Order: sequence, then structure tokens, then C-alpha cells
Amino acid sequence: MIKKIPTTCVFKNEKVTFTSYINDFTQEIYEEFDLNAKKIGLQKKIENLFSGEKVNFTEGLAAWHPKYRSEYNPNEHDTSSGKGQQDELLNFYNLCTSAKNIITIGIGGSFEGPKMFLENIDLKHVDTNFIFITGSDLSEFIMKIDKLKPEDSLFLVSSKSFTTQETLSLLKEAISWSGDINKFVAITANKKEAKKYNIKCIFEFDYEIGGRYSIWSEISILISWLNKKNFDDFMAGGKQADIDLKNSDSYLKFLKTLAYSDIWLHNYKNKNTRAVLSYIWGLRSLPNYFQQLEMESLGKQPSKDSEYKKTGQIIFGGYGPKAQHSYFQLLHQGTQDVCVDIIANINDKKSLAYAQAITQSELLSRGAIDLKDHEKINGNVPTNLFLINNPDLFDLGYLIATWEHRTYITASMLGINPFDQFGVSAGKIYTNKYLFDKD
Repeated sequence: MIKKIPTTCVFKNEKVTFTSYINDFTQEIYEEFDLNAKKIGLQKKIENLFSGEKVNFTEGLAAWHPKYRSEYNPNEHDTSSGKGQQDELLNFYNLCTSAKNIITIGIGGSFEGPKMFLENIDLKHVDTNFIFITGSDLSEFIMKIDKLKPEDSLFLVSSKSFTTQETLSLLKEAISWSGDINKFVAITANKKEAKKYNIKCIFEFDYEIGGRYSIWSEISILISWLNKKNFDDFMAGGKQADIDLKNSDSYLKFLKTLAYSDIWLHNYKNKNTRAVLSYIWGLRSLPNYFQQLEMESLGKQPSKDSEYKKTGQIIFGGYGPKAQHSYFQLLHQGTQDVCVDIIANINDKKSLAYAQAITQSELLSRGAIDLKDHEKINGNVPTNLFLINNPDLFDLGYLIATWEHRTYITASMLGINPFDQFGVSAGKIYTNKYLFDKD
């Protein structure tokens, strides 16, 4: 029998049903955090994000991903509308249609978003191989193109800066293998660098949209070609989350509960690690996406003025049914202090995956009273259960934007900038120095 404990928070709207099982996170604790939120001007910080203020304060930049959602015009991605970059789009769509293999080269935000998209849309109508190549080990490139023909292959090179070492190394290898620069499309915020490789088809997005937020930009143009309605729905879902943040008190409280409890668990309960688990096959890569979003945004030193000295948690996870046969053992009986986020489809209640998601959320958070000795499980694992109404692109857009808002509110409370990544930059700088010294 599963133990009975009260839920900490329940939130429901047309897109998501959220239940939080976190022992001891009381209304009084929430109100203490809310007092701190008022002291730091949280509401003003949220307004600044949407108004284009330089919220990326270490680099003196705005963060334009909400702007991309609010100003998105479906007609600008329609080659028959007579608007937008219709000539470039038509050329791009023709290149995609004539290719048997579409190979995306990218890393981080330029890689995880489009890959996750492809896993979540119906491709039965498309007779195309989609291949993603990332990383610095050229054996990956060699293995993945081994049976392909250059004349049948189109390369999409996705990089915000177009200076990323891994991407440029793969690009040079791909150009040598292909022999036809007309088979290359660049998607970047740095058109000048892309032109150095004589690439003619270039889609540019704003430099003030971060790589890990670039799923809302031209980085996802492949999805627009595959199924424009799906991409339109995705953008509409993200926009709706922004509207709710501005206008819905209950949605804002839901987000603050997530952010406050994350900080509280990390700083006062020593819960340094959180597993994110998807029980939806089409969203099996969502935990990887959220891992980058959170750890690259929140993995900073705390502000000297912040009373919270621990910032971002370690995020890991994957596809829930698979995880149950590996690290769930540690979650249930190990000695590590962890938290868990579980994502499932509420309209799939008759499925085994849904049954597993509900059962595991209850076992993790509540434990069981009829197990003995070596069978006993820990229970009392702080658990958030996210049930989305439909695993479609609208709800995916809504969920991703919601996670971005959770991350932004957390960063605001911690007094850190969620839009820079100087730790990542240090690795690039010293790798280049190492290579230069070797030469």
C-alpha cells in the first residue's frame, strides 16, 4: 500500500495539470520566498524580459526569445504569401525536397531542439533520411555518412556564432566529402562568418536570442518545411505561456512554486540533483533539452547579495520506462538526495506508460508501507508531476516556454544571469590556445 501524504501544490489549465509532492514545503515557506521576491522586484524583472530590457546584464544584451514568439507571423514562413524571405525559403524548400538525406550539423541548442522536434512529428509522408551529427570526434561523421551519396545529401549547418569548434570541424569535413557548396545551408546569427565558407543559402536570426533558446528562431526552419502547421502550433503554444505569465495569477503562482521549491530543496534540504523523466515516447529527448536549459542557465556563482548560496541543480534524466530498469533503483533505495520531475500524457490513461508515470510519482514521493527489510523503498523523494493534455506541438511549445519561465524566475531569485555561459566559453578559449600552442 502506498502511503498517503498531502500534495504541496495543484495547478490545472487547458494545457497542463501539475501536482507537486514535496513534504514540508509549506504555505509559510512559500510566503517567505514571496517576500524575498518582492524585495528583489521579481515582477519588474519579468516585465523587463518581455519589454526588451538588457536582462543579459553581463553582456549588455536583451533576451529576444519571447519577442520571437509574440511577433511570429505564420505568413512569413509561407512561400506562397508574397511576404518575408520567400525567395530564400523557396530555394531552401526546393533543396530539402530534392534531397534524400538531410544532415544537420550542430551542437547544444542548435542540435537538441530540431532533433526533439523530429521525434515528435509524423514523418510517414516524408521519404527522407534525417541525420544529426554533433561533437568533435570525426569518426561520428565517417560512420553516419558511410552509406550516403554526396549528390543525394543536403547539409544544414546550425550555429549561432558560426565559430563553434566542433561545428566548424565537421563543416570542413562535410565540404570535402560533398564537393558541392550549393548543398549547404547555414542557420546563424553571424552571417559574416558563414559567408567565409561560400555558403549562399543563409538564414539569419537575432544575436540577442541565446543558443539554448533558439528553438523559437530560424534554427527550427527544417520543421517549418516538414509541417508548417506543426511549427505554427508550437509557436502559438509558447506565446500562450507568455500570455499566461503576464495575465494569470494562478499560472504565475504555479511557476513561483516550482522555482521557490527548487531553491528551497537545494539550499535547505541538500537536494542537489533532479531527474527529469518523460513517459511520452515522442518527447523522450525533452529531458536532454531541459538539462541544457537549466544547467547552462543556472550553473553560475550566486550573487553576493543573494541569501541563497547554491544555484542550479544537477539535471539528468531520460525516457521514463527505460530509466525504471536502471537508475530508478538508486532513486528508490539509494542514499543520494534527489528530486524528480515526471512528464506524462493525461489523455493516455489506459496505457502502461501512464500507469507507470502515476505509480512511480506516488512511490517516489510517498513510499510504501507493506514492504519489509531489504524490499523497503525510501519514499519522501520530492516529486513534481506534469500531465500535458496532448503531446502535440502546441502543448510542447507551452511546456518548453513554461520551463523557460521557471528557469528565469529561479535565476532572478538567485541574482544570476541565465543568458550568459562564460564557463562554456572558457573551454573554447583554452582549447584554441592548446591547439595554437601545438601548431
